[in-house]
Amino acid sequence: MNDTKPIHDRAAQADEAQTNAEQAAEQAEAERKAGGEQLQAENTRLKEELRREHEIYLRNLADFDNYRRRIDRERASVAQAGKREMVLSLLDVLDDFERALEHMDEAPASISAGLSAIYQRLAGLLEAQGVTPFESVGQPFDPALHEAVGSVESNEQESGAVIDELRRGYRWGEELLRPARVRVAR
Repeated sequence: MNDTKPIHDRAAQADEAQTNAEQAAEQAEAERKAGGEQLQAENTRLKEELRREHEIYLRNLADFDNYRRRIDRERASVAQAGKREMVLSLLDVLDDFERALEHMDEAPASISAGLSAIYQRLAGLLEAQGVTPFESVGQPFDPALHEAVGSVESNEQESGAVIDELRRGYRWGEELLRPARVRVAR
């Protein structure tokens, strides 16, 4: 009997060891599955976070591009406005030259020629910048192009036509730079 007990204990121990090993294997498999599911969930979460961050990056990139374009437009607009003010001041000087040249009958020829040359140079400089005068006399009055400063009875022109130009009007490319001051027939 002594001999059977240890064999029986050994068999029970072996069964218990095998059961423990199977339980450990099942527990390891369950942990591996749980770990795999956790890794998969973590992977999905990280992919979603990466997608959101990429969308934020693209939005910020587009916002910056829009900002850069807006700043470029504003900078060009400010430069154009400054240039416009300078050109308008030069037009006043050109008007002064025109008035002076109208009264050069008694002046020596050299002074008249000098003023005329300066006038032509200034007019050429403005024209090179795209500033051109437009003709008003004989044209119908257009409030978009003309500033009426008076009306005159006229049998020669039909009513509403420009009779006299007191200050010449100018365009800057297609844009009206300065309206012409005119008198209109009634």
